[in-house]
Amino acid sequence: MPKKSFSSFCAAFIEENQKAIVLLLLLLTVTGGIVGFRYYKFAKEDPEFCTKCHMMQEAFKTWQLSKHRDFPCQRCHQMSMLEQNKMLISYVVQGAQTTTKQTHGRISPWNSCRDCHLSEVSQGSVTLSNSYGHARHVFMRHIGCSQCHTGSSHNFKPNEQACSGCHKDKVIHGMGMAGLSCLKCHSYGTDTPKMIPFGRCLSCHKDIPTKGTMSSLRCFDCHHPHGKIKPTSPDCLKNCHGSEAKVGQHNLHMTKAKLDCLDCHKAHTWVIGKQEAQKLCQRCHALKDPATFIN
Repeated sequence: MPKKSFSSFCAAFIEENQKAIVLLLLLLTVTGGIVGFRYYKFAKEDPEFCTKCHMMQEAFKTWQLSKHRDFPCQRCHQMSMLEQNKMLISYVVQGAQTTTKQTHGRISPWNSCRDCHLSEVSQGSVTLSNSYGHARHVFMRHIGCSQCHTGSSHNFKPNEQACSGCHKDKVIHGMGMAGLSCLKCHSYGTDTPKMIPFGRCLSCHKDIPTKGTMSSLRCFDCHHPHGKIKPTSPDCLKNCHGSEAKVGQHNLHMTKAKLDCLDCHKAHTWVIGKQEAQKLCQRCHALKDPATFIN
């Protein structure tokens, strides 16, 4: 009886066990698909995947304490499957001493900020579309997120020292304001002149009256923290009251008596009524009705 060749044996075996082989291949395909899908989900969506790297333990802890803890690492630290597998194989083969490029860790996250922060997000963060300050810096000035939000790992509070990198001429000085941070006064979520909400100053300067002749003006119309904080009489005349010296008895008092505006007018109230006049006028002459002063 002639010997069967190996190829003939294989052909006969396949023919006799065709159904079993098909089922086995189908089982292997399904199993491989499930394993592959689970690995894909693990690599793409599970933060535990990141902890397999020896460098990630501290970063993982800070992520768990951050406001971004509801989002998996891969949401911001995006990598292709090819890049992930290269890094995994490199780590397995070369061990903990392997050095890999940290593009996914230190560069790509900043490029993905806008994916979330262009619209309202569940955590209530200030969004680019609803924040005048962000719109002005990101869209108008093309400033990257990392230039201002340069905190420690997973701490994205703005670095208030970063402002001075661009605004070199905006130095705060005088009257106890030198130690204040930029964001103490300026609000990114406010579309107002100089990004200062109306009433922000009064949160500190609580003794300033909110009603009066000049209450419609903003504090920084007269006070300039980055320049001259306390205005003088010449500033009043130059900026607003240029013709005031020609009204009533102002010229007499300013030129002859050499009085300044603030010698008579009290800051933030300004109006001089009969009660105030009794104290002021009698310092120099007999009391006269304040109503006759401007005639």
